Amino acid sequence: MLGPGGAAGARGYLSGGSEQRCRARLAAAGRGAAAAAAAVLVPLCAVRGRPALLFTLRSRAMGGAHSGDVSFPGGKRDAADGDAVATALRETREELGLAVGPERVWGLLRAVPNRQGMMVAPVLANLGPFEDMTLTPNPHEVEEVFTIPLAHLLQAENQGYTHFRSKGRYSYTLPVFLNGPYKVWGLTAIITELTLELLAPDLYRRKTRVTGDR
Repeated sequence: MLGPGGAAGARGYLSGGSEQRCRARLAAAGRGAAAAAAAVLVPLCAVRGRPALLFTLRSRAMGGAHSGDVSFPGGKRDAADGDAVATALRETREELGLAVGPERVWGLLRAVPNRQGMMVAPVLANLGPFEDMTLTPNPHEVEEVFTIPLAHLLQAENQGYTHFRSKGRYSYTLPVFLNGPYKVWGLTAIITELTLELLAPDLYRRKTRVTGDR
Protein backbone atom coordinates (compact mmCIF):
# COMPACT_ATOMS: atom_id res chain seq x y z
CA MET A 1 0.00 0.00 0.00
CA LEU A 2 1.26 3.49 -0.84
CA GLY A 3 1.68 5.87 2.04
CA PRO A 4 1.49 9.66 1.98
CA GLY A 5 3.33 10.96 -1.04
CA GLY A 6 3.64 7.43 -2.38
CA ALA A 7 2.44 8.28 -5.87
CA ALA A 8 5.07 10.99 -6.14
CA GLY A 9 7.68 8.63 -4.69
CA ALA A 10 6.80 6.04 -7.30
CA ARG A 11 8.37 8.29 -9.93
CA GLY A 12 11.77 7.41 -8.47
CA TYR A 13 11.52 3.73 -9.40
CA LEU A 14 13.07 4.43 -12.81
CA SER A 15 15.76 6.75 -11.45
CA GLY A 16 19.46 6.09 -11.84
CA GLY A 17 19.76 5.23 -8.16
CA SER A 18 16.93 2.71 -8.36
CA GLU A 19 18.43 1.16 -11.48
CA GLN A 20 21.82 0.78 -9.83
CA ARG A 21 20.29 -0.85 -6.73
CA CYS A 22 18.17 -3.23 -8.82
CA ARG A 23 21.04 -4.18 -11.12
CA ALA A 24 23.16 -5.08 -8.10
CA ARG A 25 20.44 -7.27 -6.59
CA LEU A 26 19.61 -8.94 -9.89
CA ALA A 27 23.24 -9.73 -10.63
CA ALA A 28 23.24 -12.09 -7.65
CA ALA A 29 19.64 -13.33 -7.69
CA GLY A 30 19.22 -14.06 -11.40
CA ARG A 31 22.34 -16.12 -12.15
CA GLY A 32 20.44 -19.39 -12.29
CA ALA A 33 17.80 -18.01 -14.67
CA ALA A 34 20.08 -17.46 -17.66
CA ALA A 35 19.74 -21.07 -18.86
CA ALA A 36 15.94 -21.28 -18.47
CA ALA A 37 13.98 -22.95 -21.27
CA ALA A 38 11.84 -19.85 -21.85
CA ALA A 39 11.98 -16.14 -21.09
CA VAL A 40 9.76 -13.08 -20.96
CA LEU A 41 10.60 -9.40 -21.05
CA VAL A 42 9.28 -7.43 -18.08
CA PRO A 43 9.04 -3.99 -19.68
CA LEU A 44 9.26 -0.98 -17.42
CA CYS A 45 8.36 2.32 -19.06
CA ALA A 46 7.21 5.83 -18.24
CA VAL A 47 3.73 7.02 -19.29
CA ARG A 48 3.56 10.82 -19.13
CA GLY A 49 6.42 10.61 -16.64
CA ARG A 50 4.76 7.98 -14.42
CA PRO A 51 6.54 4.61 -14.02
CA ALA A 52 4.48 1.74 -15.40
CA LEU A 53 4.64 -1.85 -16.61
CA LEU A 54 3.78 -2.71 -20.19
CA PHE A 55 1.58 -5.77 -20.76
CA THR A 56 0.14 -7.52 -23.79
CA LEU A 57 -3.17 -9.26 -24.31
CA ARG A 58 -2.66 -12.52 -26.15
CA SER A 59 -4.60 -12.81 -29.38
CA ARG A 60 -7.76 -14.89 -29.06
CA ALA A 61 -7.05 -16.11 -32.59
CA MET A 62 -4.18 -18.18 -31.18
CA GLY A 63 -6.60 -20.51 -29.43
CA GLY A 64 -5.44 -22.70 -26.58
CA ALA A 65 -5.46 -22.20 -22.84
CA HIS A 66 -3.61 -18.86 -22.88
CA SER A 67 -5.50 -17.01 -25.63
CA GLY A 68 -6.95 -13.77 -24.32
CA ASP A 69 -4.66 -13.79 -21.27
CA VAL A 70 -2.60 -10.86 -20.05
CA SER A 71 1.07 -11.58 -20.54
CA PHE A 72 4.54 -10.19 -21.04
CA PRO A 73 6.24 -10.62 -24.43
CA GLY A 74 8.21 -13.85 -24.46
CA GLY A 75 8.38 -17.51 -25.38
CA LYS A 76 10.56 -20.58 -25.64
CA ARG A 77 14.29 -20.35 -26.14
CA ASP A 78 15.52 -20.97 -29.69
CA ALA A 79 18.71 -22.86 -30.43
CA ALA A 80 20.21 -19.63 -31.80
CA ASP A 81 19.52 -17.67 -28.61
CA GLY A 82 22.66 -17.19 -26.58
CA ASP A 83 20.80 -16.88 -23.28
CA ALA A 84 17.50 -15.90 -21.68
CA VAL A 85 18.09 -12.22 -22.41
CA ALA A 86 18.49 -12.98 -26.12
CA THR A 87 15.24 -14.98 -26.03
CA ALA A 88 13.29 -12.18 -24.36
CA LEU A 89 14.61 -9.50 -26.73
CA ARG A 90 13.94 -11.64 -29.81
CA GLU A 91 10.41 -12.45 -28.71
CA THR A 92 9.71 -8.76 -28.00
CA ARG A 93 10.88 -7.86 -31.49
CA GLU A 94 8.70 -10.60 -33.02
CA GLU A 95 5.59 -9.80 -30.97
CA LEU A 96 5.73 -6.00 -30.77
CA GLY A 97 8.07 -4.98 -33.59
CA LEU A 98 10.21 -3.30 -30.93
CA ALA A 99 13.99 -3.62 -30.92
CA VAL A 100 15.26 -3.37 -27.35
CA GLY A 101 19.00 -2.93 -26.89
CA PRO A 102 20.75 -5.09 -24.28
CA GLU A 103 21.85 -1.91 -22.48
CA ARG A 104 18.19 -1.44 -21.50
CA VAL A 105 18.22 -4.71 -19.53
CA TRP A 106 18.65 -4.38 -15.77
CA GLY A 107 18.96 -8.11 -15.13
CA LEU A 108 17.07 -11.34 -14.54
CA LEU A 109 14.59 -12.05 -11.78
CA ARG A 110 14.49 -15.58 -10.43
CA ALA A 111 13.11 -18.15 -12.88
CA VAL A 112 9.59 -19.38 -12.16
CA PRO A 113 7.75 -22.46 -13.46
CA ASN A 114 4.74 -22.22 -15.76
CA ARG A 115 1.77 -24.62 -15.63
CA GLN A 116 3.72 -27.27 -17.51
CA GLY A 117 6.70 -27.02 -15.17
CA MET A 118 8.90 -25.22 -17.72
CA MET A 119 11.18 -22.68 -16.07
CA VAL A 120 10.66 -19.14 -17.36
CA ALA A 121 13.25 -16.39 -16.85
CA PRO A 122 11.85 -12.86 -16.35
CA VAL A 123 14.16 -10.27 -17.94
CA LEU A 124 13.66 -6.80 -16.46
CA ALA A 125 14.29 -3.84 -18.78
CA ASN A 126 13.52 -0.12 -18.82
CA LEU A 127 12.19 0.84 -22.25
CA GLY A 128 11.98 4.55 -21.51
CA PRO A 129 9.04 6.85 -22.35
CA PHE A 130 6.05 4.97 -23.72
CA GLU A 131 5.22 7.94 -25.94
CA ASP A 132 8.53 7.52 -27.78
CA MET A 133 7.94 3.88 -28.70
CA THR A 134 6.80 2.77 -32.14
CA LEU A 135 4.98 -0.52 -31.66
CA THR A 136 3.79 -2.77 -34.48
CA PRO A 137 2.16 -5.71 -32.67
CA ASN A 138 1.92 -9.02 -34.51
CA PRO A 139 -1.87 -9.50 -34.79
CA HIS A 140 -1.47 -13.28 -34.78
CA GLU A 141 0.06 -13.12 -31.29
CA VAL A 142 -0.97 -9.83 -29.69
CA GLU A 143 -4.47 -8.41 -29.51
CA GLU A 144 -3.66 -5.31 -27.46
CA VAL A 145 -0.78 -3.53 -25.73
CA PHE A 146 -1.49 -1.59 -22.54
CA THR A 147 0.25 -0.20 -19.47
CA ILE A 148 -0.55 -0.11 -15.76
CA PRO A 149 1.14 2.48 -13.50
CA LEU A 150 3.28 1.09 -10.71
CA ALA A 151 1.38 3.33 -8.31
CA HIS A 152 -1.83 1.49 -9.24
CA LEU A 153 -0.25 -1.95 -8.79
CA LEU A 154 1.09 -0.93 -5.38
CA GLN A 155 -2.32 0.10 -4.03
CA ALA A 156 -3.70 -2.57 -1.67
CA GLU A 157 -7.22 -2.26 -3.09
CA ASN A 158 -5.89 -3.38 -6.49
CA GLN A 159 -4.22 -6.51 -5.11
CA GLY A 160 -5.91 -9.82 -4.53
CA TYR A 161 -5.06 -13.45 -3.92
CA THR A 162 -6.64 -16.70 -5.07
CA HIS A 163 -6.33 -19.70 -2.77
CA PHE A 164 -6.36 -23.15 -4.37
CA ARG A 165 -7.29 -26.42 -2.73
CA SER A 166 -6.36 -29.98 -3.64
CA LYS A 167 -8.13 -33.04 -2.24
CA GLY A 168 -10.02 -30.85 0.17
CA ARG A 169 -6.94 -29.18 1.64
CA TYR A 170 -5.20 -25.85 1.05
CA SER A 171 -2.62 -26.22 -1.71
CA TYR A 172 -1.23 -22.84 -2.80
CA THR A 173 -1.96 -19.14 -3.30
CA LEU A 174 -1.51 -16.99 -6.40
CA PRO A 175 -1.60 -13.18 -6.67
CA VAL A 176 -4.10 -11.27 -8.80
CA PHE A 177 -3.95 -7.59 -9.77
CA LEU A 178 -7.35 -5.97 -10.23
CA ASN A 179 -9.10 -2.78 -11.38
CA GLY A 180 -6.88 -2.20 -14.41
CA PRO A 181 -7.81 -2.58 -18.08
CA TYR A 182 -7.66 -6.36 -17.59
CA LYS A 183 -7.12 -8.75 -14.68
CA VAL A 184 -3.47 -9.74 -14.29
CA TRP A 185 -3.20 -13.30 -13.01
CA GLY A 186 -1.27 -16.55 -13.37
CA LEU A 187 2.44 -16.52 -14.24
CA THR A 188 2.25 -12.86 -15.30
CA ALA A 189 0.94 -11.87 -11.86
CA ILE A 190 3.68 -13.87 -10.12
CA ILE A 191 6.35 -12.06 -12.17
CA THR A 192 4.61 -8.72 -11.54
CA GLU A 193 4.73 -9.46 -7.82
CA LEU A 194 8.46 -10.25 -7.94
CA THR A 195 9.02 -7.00 -9.85
CA LEU A 196 7.15 -4.89 -7.31
CA GLU A 197 9.05 -6.52 -4.47
CA LEU A 198 12.31 -5.61 -6.18
CA LEU A 199 11.35 -2.03 -7.06
CA ALA A 200 9.49 -1.13 -3.87
CA PRO A 201 10.71 -3.37 -1.03
CA ASP A 202 9.53 -0.82 1.53
CA LEU A 203 5.98 -0.83 0.15
CA TYR A 204 5.34 -4.32 -1.21
CA ARG A 205 5.60 -7.67 0.55
CA ARG A 206 4.79 -10.92 -1.22
CA LYS A 207 2.22 -13.18 0.38
CA THR A 208 2.92 -16.07 -1.98
CA ARG A 209 5.80 -18.49 -2.31
CA VAL A 210 7.91 -18.96 -5.44
CA THR A 211 10.11 -21.92 -6.30
CA GLY A 212 13.44 -21.28 -4.58
CA ASP A 213 11.99 -19.49 -1.54
CA ARG A 214 13.12 -20.68 1.86
